[in-house]
Amino acid sequence: MRIGIDLGGSKIEIVLLDPDGGIRYRERRPTPQGEYAATLHVVAGLVRDAESALALVGGIPVGIGIPGSVSPVTGRVRNANSVCLIGEDLAGDLTHLLQRPVRLANDADCFALSEATDGAGAGDGIVFGVILGTGVGGGVVIHRQLLSGPNAIAGEWGHNPLPWPLPDELPGPPCYCGQRGCIETFLSGPGLSRACEALTGIRRAPAEIAALADQGDPQAERLLSDYEDRLARALAGVINILDPHVVVLGGGMSNLTRLYRNVPDRWRRHIFCDHPVTRLVQARFGDSSGVRGAAWLWPG
Repeated sequence: MRIGIDLGGSKIEIVLLDPDGGIRYRERRPTPQGEYAATLHVVAGLVRDAESALALVGGIPVGIGIPGSVSPVTGRVRNANSVCLIGEDLAGDLTHLLQRPVRLANDADCFALSEATDGAGAGDGIVFGVILGTGVGGGVVIHRQLLSGPNAIAGEWGHNPLPWPLPDELPGPPCYCGQRGCIETFLSGPGLSRACEALTGIRRAPAEIAALADQGDPQAERLLSDYEDRLARALAGVINILDPHVVVLGGGMSNLTRLYRNVPDRWRRHIFCDHPVTRLVQARFGDSSGVRGAAWLWPG
């Protein structure tokens, strides 16, 4: 069996997977805000409770998805939305606390691994997993093996510039990373809401924009059409480099079902081949993919 933990900014979730990927136990607790030591103890408590609930002997492997990454140089957390994790030896501290090895990975990497293992990308050789939510992230899985790389940034497509930018897209919105015009600033949920405010003077949530488009609102339709075109260009850049069999979408924006019809039609003009066969699909496990993928960090 394997334990997976999704260490999010607002909640910490744990699952215990059986060898076939079935969830035997699941629990969520609020994330202590800005308290690193308290966060460690919540994680340890969840692990103890999971093992106790199923009368299991301790020592089950633990994988954890985090909203950041681990520096290959220092072994410490960097680039985390949960700032109390930054600079901490999270893997080392939890290994000591839980008395067993712990593996960490970026939450988008965990999402990609889950969907490549037994989700929407199962059976495909190269899977690019995409998170389109509050931020934009990604992960690469090749033959069910997560690709990390020497800098531990494989799949971080959200902090590349939007490809083939139009004049009104330059220089692009400022990004928290210090650059302008990052893919994340256009394709995140807040990015679409910001575009709505710029066009209409009203800031709306993506679901509200989609509902208005379904009702025939021309401004909402323009916003979603622009979003699809930008997503198509951004993914075409990835496809030209990685050539994945499938792109799996997760996060709140992945619920826009029109993306799966319209984006592949648009990305054809930017992909450097005559007949692109890469598929665009929605995640099978939705919000559960991250925590499932954390468990799959430990091979069978």
